[in-house]
Amino acid sequence: MPHARFEAVLFDLDGTLADTAPDLNGALNDLLASESRPALPPAILRPHTSSGTRGMLRVGFNLRPGDDNFPRRAAQFLAIYAQRLCRDTRLFAGMATLLNALDHAEIPWGVVTNKPARFTEPLLDALNLSTRAACIVSGDSTHNPKPAPDPLLLGCKIIGCATARTLYVGDDLRDIRAARAATMPAAAAAWGYLGIDTRIEDWQADWIVDSPNALLALCELPLTQT
Repeated sequence: MPHARFEAVLFDLDGTLADTAPDLNGALNDLLASESRPALPPAILRPHTSSGTRGMLRVGFNLRPGDDNFPRRAAQFLAIYAQRLCRDTRLFAGMATLLNALDHAEIPWGVVTNKPARFTEPLLDALNLSTRAACIVSGDSTHNPKPAPDPLLLGCKIIGCATARTLYVGDDLRDIRAARAATMPAAAAAWGYLGIDTRIEDWQADWIVDSPNALLALCELPLTQT
């Protein structure tokens, strides 16, 4: 599509491409249950999900990186999460249609996430997306993760697309900051987890989109039947 609005589209994973909260939150509650602690409801856990292990341990155990017990708890949490990586995780409603439309228009799309590769790659395999994604950049694919621009720049390098013509979509302030640093247009995914410390309206994204379907219009893509 020579007249497509963007040459490529890159997605954050957790809270943007896929709803991973059920499994991340479930892993935390499994860890809490192993110590006879009460489970925490999704309404409390969901806003912390984009922060991964840091977010889960902060809300579940009031732990932060640098605390003495953080490494041990992190190892416990990740071991549990690995066992339920894609038990309840699903693509967000409308995301499959969007990806089909991008494929139909021959616009490459990829995943740029801070999730470690040991979880990113098997999760995308389980979602049947690994062979479709033009790039998969994980949190340990570059020395500096988001909000540094390095992962987004690597994604563009792998695909062979210009940053100024590549859209990045994410549900956290660090996603928008990374896009800005990489000179990429950025869309804030209002359907995502959004964090707890900032308002999406203050992120200075180029666009705020309320659903994957809204991205069809933003990318100037028609609906497809595939």
